[in-house]
Amino acid sequence: MMDLRILLPEKTYWQGKVKKIVGEAINGFFCLLPRHVDFVTIMTPGIFFALTEKEEDFYLAINEGILIKANDQVTLSTRGAIKGDNLGDLKRKVEENFIKINEQEKGARSALQKLEADFVRRFLDLEAHG
Repeated sequence: MMDLRILLPEKTYWQGKVKKIVGEAINGFFCLLPRHVDFVTIMTPGIFFALTEKEEDFYLAINEGILIKANDQVTLSTRGAIKGDNLGDLKRKVEENFIKINEQEKGARSALQKLEADFVRRFLDLEAHG
């Protein structure tokens, strides 16, 4: 058994015992089992899978991150994670999250465009008045 801890910048996202871990690193896919040699890798955005001690599948969509295995302790540190009960559920949650992010980006872009237009307007006013 391995103790898995998944960390986000602001909190511990999930912690528990697992029998198996599958993920994708910058050099390809890997599988960790108990007694695997200690391991450090840079994770790519994608699906992270673990089999819990209760034989339950654990799916996680992650942003890039770092995974460290030392003895029976495995730590995944990532900037973002979304958990799903199965791959279909995970896909739906990821799509919803991207829609929300796109809406927030549109709002931010709109605010930035207004600021840029205001800056240009004020700059032209300064030039006109001297």
